[in-house]
Amino acid sequence: MTKLRLAFMGTPVFAATVLEALLAAGHDIACVYCQPARPAGRGHRVQPSPVQELAERKGLKVETPARLDASHAAHLASLKLDAAVVAAYGQILPKPILAAPRLGCVNVHASLLPRWRGAAPIERAIEAGDRETGISIMQMEEGLDTGPVYLTGHVLIGAKTSAGELHKILAERGSALLLKALDGISAGTLKPQPQPSQGATYATKLTRRESELDWRKSAAELERAIRAFDPFPGCHFTYKDERIRVLAAEIIEPPKRSPPGTVLDGNLMIACGEGALRLMRLQRAGRDALEAGAFLRGFAIPESTILPCPATS
Repeated sequence: MTKLRLAFMGTPVFAATVLEALLAAGHDIACVYCQPARPAGRGHRVQPSPVQELAERKGLKVETPARLDASHAAHLASLKLDAAVVAAYGQILPKPILAAPRLGCVNVHASLLPRWRGAAPIERAIEAGDRETGISIMQMEEGLDTGPVYLTGHVLIGAKTSAGELHKILAERGSALLLKALDGISAGTLKPQPQPSQGATYATKLTRRESELDWRKSAAELERAIRAFDPFPGCHFTYKDERIRVLAAEIIEPPKRSPPGTVLDGNLMIACGEGALRLMRLQRAGRDALEAGAFLRGFAIPESTILPCPATS
């Protein structure tokens, strides 16, 4: 394996897993770029990203610009890099940045391109009901995830797989595939192939607004959303002016058709636009997550209650 001089650009846990793999493989990480520290957690304290924490712990030089500009391109060019590795960085790279390393910028993208280009490929794949996703190791260009692909790896999405679980699987698979790709790229034996012209979809950024459960949707749609938005932004409903987070649910055939949001029994079977959901694991704000039975012993939601749907805009 050829040891390369690299810059690394990434921010969340997914990216930290990739950075760990590069360090373990012995690559020279000349500099790390990640998003600035932001408020997070219950106390909304300003916290560095997982990549920044890892990089500082390893004694690596870290840059956290809110926006990339010409000075950063000049900085990268001065480092005499073989390549830059990008994984869930959170910024579009301008052309001077892309051109700074000798071999360009290589992206670890968590989908089978061209499906799910964009910010949230893992979550949108689960939400859409995809049975398969994967990793694409891509040569970056100015378009949004449009560059040619070096290698892909396929991963099945299980019927109960959450986004958090799939993040871990894809981060590990992506790390291994990246190391293989870097070997081929540096040796000149691996050439990227253009993405297919058909089948492109876009994974829009996740928002908190879409996390409220709309009981007018089908039970299948809502069950997928609960898994897709775990851990962020999380799905919830409102009862007695309190937000209740739903961490797990299963699809149930209701005994009769009822208005969406109707609580159909004493075990949290909720009528949906089509079918019903049995809520299995829930959490009140500032409390521990509980299985439904334990939750109901401390916070009753009686049969025949009608839970509200989000207001339509």
